[in-house]
Amino acid sequence: MGIPHILAIPFPAQGHVIPLMELCQCLVNQGCKVTFVNTDYNHKRVINAMSSPSHIGDQIHMVSIPDGMEPWEDRNDIGKLLKATQRVMRAKLEELITMINESEDYNITCVLADETLGWALEAAEKMNIQRAVFWPAAAAVLALSFSIPKLIDDGIINTKGVLLKNQMIQLAPMMPTTKTENLVWACIGDATTQRIVFETLSRNNQTVKLADWILCNSAIDLEPAAFALAPEIIPIGPMLASTRLGISSGNFWAEDLTCLEWLDQQLPSSVIYIAFGSFTVFDKIQFHELALGLEISKRPFLWVVREDIGDKTNHAYPDGFLDRVKSRGKIVNWAPQQKVLGHPSIAFFLTHCGWNSTLEGISNGVPFLCWPYFADQFLNESYICDVWNVGERFERDEESGIIKQGEIKKKVEQVVGDEKFKSNALNLKELAMNNVMQGGQSDIVFNNFIDWLQS
Repeated sequence: MGIPHILAIPFPAQGHVIPLMELCQCLVNQGCKVTFVNTDYNHKRVINAMSSPSHIGDQIHMVSIPDGMEPWEDRNDIGKLLKATQRVMRAKLEELITMINESEDYNITCVLADETLGWALEAAEKMNIQRAVFWPAAAAVLALSFSIPKLIDDGIINTKGVLLKNQMIQLAPMMPTTKTENLVWACIGDATTQRIVFETLSRNNQTVKLADWILCNSAIDLEPAAFALAPEIIPIGPMLASTRLGISSGNFWAEDLTCLEWLDQQLPSSVIYIAFGSFTVFDKIQFHELALGLEISKRPFLWVVREDIGDKTNHAYPDGFLDRVKSRGKIVNWAPQQKVLGHPSIAFFLTHCGWNSTLEGISNGVPFLCWPYFADQFLNESYICDVWNVGERFERDEESGIIKQGEIKKKVEQVVGDEKFKSNALNLKELAMNNVMQGGQSDIVFNNFIDWLQS
């Protein structure tokens, strides 16, 4: 057989693009050729954000197909995005594969698709191409999706995913617990979006069976109970550039590298790093409480504030805030997060608990302060606070639902003042990193996957 030619296609969201790109760079290092398929919209963002596209090399061919949405439509609307991609992208993907196979020396030998894109597996099967799935989130989240029939049988949800019981659930001992109201599909958008997400998860429970591999960006030692519950899910992570390649790719925003120079000027273990990923949105009141909480904590902080972190005036800072904190605060639009978290000046990570951010914090031995926003982030928070004991969660004000500035100051002091969080975080780092080192479980899986691709 010639050189394996993998067509990789992520779900069109930041948290899905980056880890799949990092896996593809590892595949290229093993002699594979990769065609990486973004949507037209995201392709432009990734290319524009790259400081040095040349490091991808000739072996990764960055291409794009339409996502079925108009240029002005909101791609943070998960329901609309799912419907559009299901309607348009399968046909475009088949056209792309046909074009590649007719024009290039090496035909596509494997489609490596995000687990949420079941239609990509169907297209690959139709075209008689090998299939593998990449799941960029926690194994526990995919195991939860696989458990939908049981949740229906137990009377927790109905066949449309609507909650019938409000309770805490735990799929197995030593797995994270979650409120049923925080099930992945139950805390995204409006009722229509929740229905679309649930239908997609249910359908993908069937299409995933078309794949020869279900690779998960996690490690056996991070989630032993989840992998025991769903042994068809195979750990291949943490898939991080900082531990394998040194260069992270796939960002939608250009990284502000000046924050690294700023961190160099701070004391060891002194800086709060605050970042909420690519989706989190704040209203003006909550944004102000966060800003004032950081101010009264009187600690140096590096805060990532996206341009679209809210609408219109909601991230206008409190009057005089920027002047009052300028001597100890650094605010950027987007940060080189893996490098930031590996910097010795970082004390802990105030995070939305996205899985990429969680793995990046773990892999650098950093404690957490958790502020989940939607989807899988509540389950990840439970891992951080209840299973691994490497961080704290916030309590919202009972009347307003807001996390108040006093609560922020209180929890900052608790995380900084409790040495067990740092000790546990360093132990967890060692566990995670052992999996990707030579001979570790994730390393063995990766090498077996390479052998399969080359067979």
